[in-house]
Amino acid sequence: MTDTLDTAEKKISGPEVGSDGQDEIDASRAPLIEHLTELRTRLIYSLMAFFGMFVVCFFFAKPIYNVLVWPFVRVVGADKAKLIATHFLEQLYTNIKLALFGAAFLSFPVVAVQIYKFVAPGLYKHERGAFVPYLIATPVLFFMGTLVVYFVVLPLLIQFSLDITPQVGGDGKATIELLPKVSEYLSLVMTLILGFGICFQLPVIMTLLARAGIFGSSGMRSARRYAIVGIAGASAVLSPPDPFSMLAMMLPTILLYEASIWIVDRVEKADKAKADKDKDNTDGEG
Repeated sequence: MTDTLDTAEKKISGPEVGSDGQDEIDASRAPLIEHLTELRTRLIYSLMAFFGMFVVCFFFAKPIYNVLVWPFVRVVGADKAKLIATHFLEQLYTNIKLALFGAAFLSFPVVAVQIYKFVAPGLYKHERGAFVPYLIATPVLFFMGTLVVYFVVLPLLIQFSLDITPQVGGDGKATIELLPKVSEYLSLVMTLILGFGICFQLPVIMTLLARAGIFGSSGMRSARRYAIVGIAGASAVLSPPDPFSMLAMMLPTILLYEASIWIVDRVEKADKAKADKDKDNTDGEG
């Protein structure tokens, strides 16, 4: 009778704490909690870097503004360059926008390192070594896109706008003078820099996808026409709403796609040569 009651109590209370099922649940739960804790730590460091740079950039908003306005000043001339504000707090909003823009740039190295530290424990040693070049190439390519905007695209766009804008009135005609708003000009510059920076990441993205085995150089060549259509759509979304900016973003991105094909082809040849060498060494040992 006592044994029957004990058996009934065990059935009612369920499996014991130290059972195999509970051990499996605890074992699967522990890595998840560790990953979430690690992710929280990396996010905290990234946000601290961003907000720290935001405070610094807010106090140096004027030099950042002068840097971004320099292409307009160079094309128009220092004596004619004029940007207007249309409401009282526009300068405050401008400084906040400049601080956010500068903080995104300056905190990116810290954010990239935190991403790498979060991903690296799950990679093999050779995979970590292969990941580092992409970590370096990402800000370099973004900076190259920024230089293209700063020295090529933006001056051409400003000059084109000046050429199509009548400057002199008279004979019953009203004078039309180009007086850009501060907020609109900065939004144009930041949109172009962000759009070109993203588009210039195409070689990194394509090479990573190729290393993951999603497609190869031959597949990229055969999909060239679809890629051009996709690039045109992305350029229309990421660039300001004018055909000049769209073409200015589309043409370099197509060239980057062709460069990506060449890079992926080189990577494939290098991997094939390494695999053949390892195979020969294995056969020799055998």
